Amino acid sequence: MSRKRKPASRTAALASPRKAAKSAGVSTSAVARHRLQPDVPVSVLAVIGLLISGYLGFFAHGAEAPLFCSAESGCGVIQQSTYAELLGIPTALWGFGLYALILWSATTLPPRLSRWRRLAWLSGLGCAISVYYTLTGIIALDATCGWCLASAVTMTMMFVTVLLRRPESAPGQPWGAFALNLFVVWALTTGALGAWQNGWLLPPENQELRALAEHLEESGAKYYGAFWCPNCQRQRQLFGRSADRLPYVECTPNGRGGMVAFECIAADISAYPTWVINGRRLQGVLTPEELSRHSGFAGVPGQ
Repeated sequence: MSRKRKPASRTAALASPRKAAKSAGVSTSAVARHRLQPDVPVSVLAVIGLLISGYLGFFAHGAEAPLFCSAESGCGVIQQSTYAELLGIPTALWGFGLYALILWSATTLPPRLSRWRRLAWLSGLGCAISVYYTLTGIIALDATCGWCLASAVTMTMMFVTVLLRRPESAPGQPWGAFALNLFVVWALTTGALGAWQNGWLLPPENQELRALAEHLEESGAKYYGAFWCPNCQRQRQLFGRSADRLPYVECTPNGRGGMVAFECIAADISAYPTWVINGRRLQGVLTPEELSRHSGFAGVPGQ
């Protein structure tokens, strides 16, 4: 006597997507990739950051300046300064890369503790770097940039959003240890940036540049400039560690909007940098070769 076949249960009839995918020869990882669960608030902020940094990066080497960034404005001073580049790449493009990495992490990684920790590290690092550049603009250049501040606010909001949307298991270690690790990485990163951009990691002093700087001082030459002036910063870069030996006169000791120094008024200085060598007035950045020629510098004896 033949047995009757039992009807398939409802549970068996509704095969799970993973089993269906497996029977169809599709890997479960492929199915998972199609089930993205992005962190929407973080992703939106990352897109805003991409737009800001991409806009600034687009104008980094162009003849035109970004909106509200005229040469006289604080934004223009910062965008034209030596702080606007790192290793020959515009700082805005470094920021663009960081925002892109955050967006990729927020949209493609599964919503687990590992994703939260990565977002916390990346957005926290970006927040620390934003604070560093904001303070650098205020302290070193006496200037602020609206676009840069907008990016800093975006990154800060992202970091706060990540912290507020943490999973119950976060941070996966004691909060004290997690915060200490973050602080150490922030300090090392911003410290390295400051050391590099302020010339503390420059190679040993070049003897010929040192001799030229001392010759300019001894010959009575004067170099008039301003601490916030982008071209003055480039002039200093040409002399490396010997820059402090130049016969420099600071024309804006009271800040970018303060009263001009009397010595600069008496010399009728109208642009920075301005060199006065052997009674001749020369404006703009001058190479060591040009300064040698104008000052009659014969070079280091024996070389």
